[in-house]
Amino acid sequence: MSTEPGSLILQMLRQMRAELATKADLSELATKGELDSLRSEMKSDMRTLRADVASDLMTTRKELGDQIIGLRRAVIDYHTSVIGHGLLISDLEARVRRVEQHLNLPSLTAG
Repeated sequence: MSTEPGSLILQMLRQMRAELATKADLSELATKGELDSLRSEMKSDMRTLRADVASDLMTTRKELGDQIIGLRRAVIDYHTSVIGHGLLISDLEARVRRVEQHLNLPSLTAG
């Protein structure tokens, strides 16, 4: 059985339809007691179905939340890393300029 809410609902509806078809085939006319019993079974099945769907939705929401948190962490780590490299490169460029000036070397960017 798939854990997707749609698959679970579809499977339960098929089971309910099969049960109804079987009961309809057994007798054309049902007594009031049988109808009440069937009604209570249907209500019970619907409550179970609602609980299963709610549980699946909560699980899906939690999984999506966890994935979003992971994505945010990855973006922050990447951003921090890129900024860190940018600072290192800027520091290196400043040092190279000072060395060029100290040695009276022409800058490569000056042409």
